[in-house]
Amino acid sequence: MEIDKILRKVGDSGLTLVPLQLYFSDGWAKVELGLARGKRSYDKRQDLAERDAKREIAREFGRHLKGASRSR
Repeated sequence: MEIDKILRKVGDSGLTLVPLQLYFSDGWAKVELGLARGKRSYDKRQDLAERDAKREIAREFGRHLKGASRSR
């Protein structure tokens, strides 16, 4: 019954099943599941912009370190 309810929510409302915890008990593998909603498009754009900024900072920092080591 509960499995049918979860499958209906996943199929109808665009939710996703996410494994939260995995453990073994008496020879059985048990998985704790959660329902999650995906990111909105504006959240994705913000994360991409942050990742690009961090990558650029790391690149410039690496260039700075390489330049500093050559001058010694």
